Amino acid sequence: MFTYNNNLRIFNIATILLMKKISFLFTILLFTFSFSCKEKKKEATQMDNVMAIHDEVMPKMGTINTLAKKLAVEINKDTTDTSVSYKKAKKDLENAHKSMMDWMTNFSTRFNTAEVLDNKALSPEKQEWLNEEEDEVKELRDQINSSIENAEKLLK
Repeated sequence: MFTYNNNLRIFNIATILLMKKISFLFTILLFTFSFSCKEKKKEATQMDNVMAIHDEVMPKMGTINTLAKKLAVEINKDTTDTSVSYKKAKKDLENAHKSMMDWMTNFSTRFNTAEVLDNKALSPEKQEWLNEEEDEVKELRDQINSSIENAEKLLK
């Protein structure tokens, strides 16, 4: 049967288990709270927005090259009036690719790594440049997307 010592031992074991569960839950709560305080999202800056557009269209350079090659094959096969459309679409793709390369070169000469990646404060002159670059990269995105869309329609 149960004796006083056995009952006390069972009570102590139950108390220890309960304390472990409470400690575990408290640790998880503390851990979660500490991370939620640290993970305040920063607002996207104008530089972040410019780089996001760049990051959106940069992977499309491969698509541009692939489509230009396909159009070159069609141009060589086709001697009808449709080859004029193929040539124009290929030229548009090439222009879009060149515009992207030119934009990246120009951008990299205007801004350093700290300004781009660390959002270092910009001088008034560089802020004006960033405004220009934002407009240019938006136009570039439209140029790239429309040239790809047109080429894909022709190749269907």
